[in-house]
Amino acid sequence: GEVLRGRGHRALVVDLTGDGERDAAGYAEEVSAQLPGDVDAPVVVAHSGAGIILPAVARRLGARHQVWLAAFVPDGRRGLLAEVSAAPGEVFNLEWLGKDPTSDPVLATYFLFHDCDLETLQWALTTLRLFVPERPYQEPVGLAPEIPSTYVVCAADRTLRPEWCRRAAGDRLGGAVVEIDAGHCPHVSRPAETAALLERAANN
Repeated sequence: GEVLRGRGHRALVVDLTGDGERDAAGYAEEVSAQLPGDVDAPVVVAHSGAGIILPAVARRLGARHQVWLAAFVPDGRRGLLAEVSAAPGEVFNLEWLGKDPTSDPVLATYFLFHDCDLETLQWALTTLRLFVPERPYQEPVGLAPEIPSTYVVCAADRTLRPEWCRRAAGDRLGGAVVEIDAGHCPHVSRPAETAALLERAANN
């Protein structure tokens, strides 16, 4: 957020909590409620598992662009859990499945922050919080094809498989696909490069 603000953009961050009863539309309402009333046609960025709610949020906010930052892209027919169960090793690195990075800094470092310098790593480990939107993970979630998309593939991702991300972005979104030489959290390890990618997406 700070890097984007330094480049002259208005960057807003929301704080979502896992709630077993809330569906994707419910999360979209929560996002809307946290934003100022003057937000108009924003670029909405979702990271990792939050991709499951990105289409609903983008529609609710009247977004002009969706950015999928190393994010799961639903296929519109199955929930995330059903898709992963059908072919566990296609979507995720098998080592990652079942791991909770908030419970062990070694796991967080290995899977999420392995490309960070020491100072950034020490800070990043203080920011971890588990976000598991249970109901959207279980239910089929539709896309918002009327809103343009950019997918940012993280070439050194140790959670989502980069090859799956490339394929899902092309087959399911059909928008621009860009790559960054970073792990799963490029906004942490490569903030300036990530901000530049987001800026280009916003200007599309």
